[in-house]
Amino acid sequence: MAKFMLEHDRPNCIGCGACAAVTPEFWVMDDDGKSDIKNSKHIKNEKGEIVLETLEVSEADFPKNKEAAESCPVNVIHIKKDNEKII
Repeated sequence: MAKFMLEHDRPNCIGCGACAAVTPEFWVMDDDGKSDIKNSKHIKNEKGEIVLETLEVSEADFPKNKEAAESCPVNVIHIKKDNEKII
């Protein structure tokens, strides 16, 4: 089964909540007002701030996360397959 990499450019998230509204099984709103991918790996900068969240998802979970990405008004949700950006 194909695997996809879900990525969230967290610093540029405006916290609108669309992703969490359409795909709550993968997205949640954090106390700081920005969204987070549930159970994701966090990549941090030298200050310890999260700059990217990543999570490998299955082909079955692709449509739900595609909807989350398409609902994002600032396009900070990306999906890659074989390191090639799909969304």
